[in-house]
Amino acid sequence: MITIIGLGAGDLSQLPMGIYRKLLDTEHLFLRTKEHPVIKELEAEGMTYQSFDAIYEKHDQFEAVYDEIVETLKVEAKTKDIVYAVPGHPMVAEKTTQLLLEDENLRVQVEGGQSFIDPLLASLKIDPIEGFQFLDALSLEKDELQLSQHIIICQVYDGYIASNVKLTLMEQLPDEYEVYIVTAAGSKDEKITKVPLYELDRGVEVNNLTSVYVPPVKEEELLYHDFRTFRRIIAALRGPGGCPWDQKQTHQSLKKYLLEEAYEVLDAIDSQDDDHLVEELGDVLLQILLHAQIGEDEGMFSIDEVIRGISEKMIRRHPHVFGEVTADTAEEVVTNWEQIKRLEKGGTVQEKSILDDVTKGLPGLMKAVEYQKKAAKVGFDWDAVEPMWDKVFEEIQEYKEAVGNKQKREAIQEYGDILFALANIARFYKFDPEEALAMTNQKFARRFKFIEDEVKKQGLKIEEQTLEQLDEIWEKAKQSGL
Repeated sequence: MITIIGLGAGDLSQLPMGIYRKLLDTEHLFLRTKEHPVIKELEAEGMTYQSFDAIYEKHDQFEAVYDEIVETLKVEAKTKDIVYAVPGHPMVAEKTTQLLLEDENLRVQVEGGQSFIDPLLASLKIDPIEGFQFLDALSLEKDELQLSQHIIICQVYDGYIASNVKLTLMEQLPDEYEVYIVTAAGSKDEKITKVPLYELDRGVEVNNLTSVYVPPVKEEELLYHDFRTFRRIIAALRGPGGCPWDQKQTHQSLKKYLLEEAYEVLDAIDSQDDDHLVEELGDVLLQILLHAQIGEDEGMFSIDEVIRGISEKMIRRHPHVFGEVTADTAEEVVTNWEQIKRLEKGGTVQEKSILDDVTKGLPGLMKAVEYQKKAAKVGFDWDAVEPMWDKVFEEIQEYKEAVGNKQKREAIQEYGDILFALANIARFYKFDPEEALAMTNQKFARRFKFIEDEVKKQGLKIEEQTLEQLDEIWEKAKQSGL
């Protein structure tokens, strides 16, 4: 039998009588660490023990320390009953307890000991019912922080861990945000120090009885980066007393805005302007949240279902990352993706057309490329670029003939054929014709604005200039690198 008992959160006065007697009467006592306020007093009363402090010096990772402690206890328990004492309560922030309980071949009994949580809450004068998080400094992740709640981060053993805690918190909180360093809560050695976050790992002594308390964030502005805050903002805009414009929007009315914002993102990418890209990605996210809120208002779906659906799809379609499938190249990934996609749609059911998967609402050039890609997968494609160029020149000649014959409808169709053939050229050379046209549009805008500025500098009106005069300035813009 392995009996796990807790040494409590502070000094000997906090130790329950039953635990006190067991510590003194036990023949085979093992301590995870002797660095605890009660140990010296119990030593003076004749307590004998074996501690695992030396194991901490052998390993760089706490996981390895805990594994060796547990394996040692298992060996000792094969021949005799033992008592294993840990700081605080055995069931509160004690990984070795969990590892022992996971082994179904062991007989493990857990007994009391005061957790440090109660005296810590009392010392800080906080009520956990207001919302409370209890986190482990050894596995702290920024995305698990609920900043609007009381947060206690335990096991801040040393300066290195304190530094990691500081850096994690600083990803979401201002450097000056005040936190509390609490050591030996509830004991005669209790110490509570309030520091700005950036000083969390500077000049303050920490040990195995140290925790960090982060008070709830009260300023709404500090939570603007939180997705939940953004979601509440959108709900407020659409809700009673919200914005009349947002309230009247529908999925249909918002379509054009989503398209516009997507193109703004492309423009920001082409401009290589990160600040602009952040802003435009936010505008796209706004459109997504508006659609999701409309779905929730109508009782059809919410953003939770949107996120759940795409999360499931990403895991399902990436078995080489989240499963046992192997894919060493991008081509293998695409092949796996298409196979999984077919299975999701029934596998054996023949689709009406291989082109049905192409999104109907894509811009023209983009849709042309997607159609061509689908057709190429079943062999309907040229092997070289020369016949593609022949097709372009053929379509141009047909367009000229239609224009010459004043056949407007035919001319429009032939013009579309030219664009389709040019899209095929772009696909062969592996670039996006939409992107190429966007770059040309931007170039045209830059040069035309240059013309406007030059004419204005001369005190002239642009509409009064001849084409030759304007073209001369255009050439000047070209030569300047615009």
